[in-house]
Order: sequence, then structure tokens, then C-alpha cells
Amino acid sequence: MDGYYGSYVLVAALLAIGVAIVAGALFANRLLRPSRPTPDKLTTYECGVDPVGDGWAQSQVRYYVFTYLYVVFAVDAVFLFPWATIFDAPGYGLTTLVEMFVFLGFIALGIVYAWRKRVLTWT
Repeated sequence: MDGYYGSYVLVAALLAIGVAIVAGALFANRLLRPSRPTPDKLTTYECGVDPVGDGWAQSQVRYYVFTYLYVVFAVDAVFLFPWATIFDAPGYGLTTLVEMFVFLGFIALGIVYAWRKRVLTWT
């Protein structure tokens, strides 16, 4: 298994072994599990509440917008923590400070846009 393609063969073999182990575990689970379906077990589960009505329900778009804003702030925090750790390192001072203010400026523009579109009002 020496040579250029030898490492690829090794990776492919390990991948095949991993897939075989997972497939074997799923197959063994299917063989060993009890299967006693009843009408109560086959109904839709909704947090312990019996399902009422049809499956179509409308939801407000603003919930998705709040989710997107949360994701933006989570990504902002992910970028702020490493920046804070290397800010004091030699040679990174002014450059990283300017880069972070540009990044925070883009985040602030997004917040101002959401504020002007009245997305942040909860009514």
C-alpha cells in the first residue's frame, strides 16, 4: 500500500468499514426491535397533545426574521471571540481593529435596515 494511491485505498477501505458497521447496526436494530403497531402509535405526535384539524397551519413570517437575526448575532459572536483572543498579540493590533470595525459596521447596517423595515417590532 505504498505509493501515491495507497493512502487513497486505505481511506476508501476505512470508509467502507465504517459504512458497513453503521449499516450492520441499523439492520440488527430492525431485526431485534419489537413491532406492534396500533392505531394510537401510528397517529401524529404533537408534544403530547392530540392532533386537531388538518396539517396545514399558517405561521407569521416575523418569527423567521427573528430567527435570522438571531443567527446573524450568533455568527457575530463566533467571530468576536477569536478576535478578542488575538487582539493583544504582537503585530495584530491596528489591522484587526480596523477589520473588526468594518465587520461590525456591516452588522450595524443590517440592524438599521431591520429597524427601518419595522421588523423588530413585536405586535
